[in-house]
Amino acid sequence: MNKTELIAGMAEETGLSKKDCETVLNAFTAQVEKALKDGDKVQLVGFGSFEVRARAERTGRNPKTKEAITIPASKAPVFKAGKALKDSIQ
Repeated sequence: MNKTELIAGMAEETGLSKKDCETVLNAFTAQVEKALKDGDKVQLVGFGSFEVRARAERTGRNPKTKEAITIPASKAPVFKAGKALKDSIQ
């Protein structure tokens, strides 16, 4: 499912226009992004949570030359599914 299909499904489910659903979806993603940038965790009970996890610096290998390289530390957004979402899929 892509963004267009998601918006169409939301419009059908809610009775709102596709344009309104797109506005709501864009606002949701913008707020999640803003919260993660600020270091906050976004929890949607029953659905899941979004958070940022730090990855430590580590040593890796260049597969072409087999030379050891250092992979710098980074931060990555992570989604963890909630119990209700996990149960609904099984």
